[in-house]
Amino acid sequence: MTKSEVGKSSVLSVFVALLFAVSFHAEAQQTGKVFSIGFLDAGTASGSAVLLETFRQELSKLGWIEGKNITIEYRFAEEKPERTPELAADLVRKRVDLIVVAGVQSAAAAKKATTTIPIVIASAADPVSSGLIVSLARPGGNITGNSTPNPELNTKRLEVLKDAVPNLVRVGFLFATPERQGFQQTQLEDLRAAALSLKLKLEEIDPQTGAKGLESAFQTAKKKQVGGIMTSPARPLFAQRKRIVELVTKHRLPGIYVQKEFVDEGGLMSYGADYVDLYRRAAIYVDKILKGAKPADLPVQQATKFEFVINLKAAKQIGLTLSPEFLARANQVMK
Repeated sequence: MTKSEVGKSSVLSVFVALLFAVSFHAEAQQTGKVFSIGFLDAGTASGSAVLLETFRQELSKLGWIEGKNITIEYRFAEEKPERTPELAADLVRKRVDLIVVAGVQSAAAAKKATTTIPIVIASAADPVSSGLIVSLARPGGNITGNSTPNPELNTKRLEVLKDAVPNLVRVGFLFATPERQGFQQTQLEDLRAAALSLKLKLEEIDPQTGAKGLESAFQTAKKKQVGGIMTSPARPLFAQRKRIVELVTKHRLPGIYVQKEFVDEGGLMSYGADYVDLYRRAAIYVDKILKGAKPADLPVQQATKFEFVINLKAAKQIGLTLSPEFLARANQVMK
């Protein structure tokens, strides 16, 4: 080897060594970084505890440990939807690395607060129609996550309730006020049409917020002589699920709910997306984004797991007999 070749070899070796050192230093910095995740929910901390635990467990499986390499800033509107914009702005001021949102309302507040911080939707009904994203396949901007087909599921729940109670005439539909705005109004119109085709009278009841609001809602349901109760997928109603189930049972009404968690509290039936699975998938997207993926490149995932759960004990409490054929349709029958 000539002196010239030796010199070139030495320079190359030094360059490679420097490149390795810089790469190693960058990797060490990345490994040592503690990411900050914001979590925004219009509901309550206690109401979201079950789903949040699933979210944290999945993050842990992926190597993200709260207090070690991530911190989570929790913000709950505590059923006061007007607080969500300020809570979202607060997370932005804290310069979190990513925001996870539950529901359309929280997603809209986060989107308004930032166009740069990645936003992952844990669950939201039809984010395209609500204007959150451009399309499911190519969401664009800084938002991605999960979508639930609630318009179709609302209709299916009404059908299931009718099958469970063949002589049903009037159904009380509990919804939250913000749902009357924008695309949610379309969902109500679809549900009204479905009720008409099933020869049912849909009584729309707004329980407002708090225990007194729920008590008043069920007094209204009694006056309207409803024979069954159905709930919308509103976050405030999910947060109040225990009290709602208690009131439905007290008034001896058959009820069908959006999520299994209502049945876990003693409700009669639920039909809808598996929200535990959605929060697990949200954690997977958080992992991808923290590792460098861009929200705009991650398609919004539609719910793929659905469950129909029946609580026989609840049926007995209100004197409702369900046929073997009806029970056979359920994914799970709780006794």
